[in-house]
Amino acid sequence: MKRRNRYSKEFQEQALLKARGRGDRSLQAVAEELNMSDGTLSKWLSDSARKVGAPASEGLPSDGSAASWSAEQRLLALNEAHGLSGMDLHAWCRERGLFEHQLQAWRVAFCAAAAPEARESKAALRELQIKHDKLRCELNRKEKALAEAAALLVLQKKYQALWEGEEK
Repeated sequence: MKRRNRYSKEFQEQALLKARGRGDRSLQAVAEELNMSDGTLSKWLSDSARKVGAPASEGLPSDGSAASWSAEQRLLALNEAHGLSGMDLHAWCRERGLFEHQLQAWRVAFCAAAAPEARESKAALRELQIKHDKLRCELNRKEKALAEAAALLVLQKKYQALWEGEEK
């Protein structure tokens, strides 16, 4: 006898959308928010991934050791496992034949690879700030000189007007 599904298709779709977009929250927290079992939600997620063909996992090999994965496959794995934590992360790792420490090592490696670029951009930013400060100082100097020249012109006109008024 087949068990009757007590959730509507619309509810399942909304629950799957919420579970996929959960960010750093756990699957259990999303399930509690929806007032349902986290096992059911997890099953729905895995079933939907199988139906769609798991587009995020298609680049991940299912056999072989994780040490032989390419950088692109490692990055895909990091992206896919990003929002997972606790038991969800462990289950995900088991499905793919990975260990959590491998993901952490890959994350550190990717961050370390980006560090020289960050240092270069900081150095370039520092140079631009120095150039900006020099230009601002030059602009202030020129504004003061212009204000002084304008004051001298005004005084010269007043002086001429004063002398012209006495000559008459």
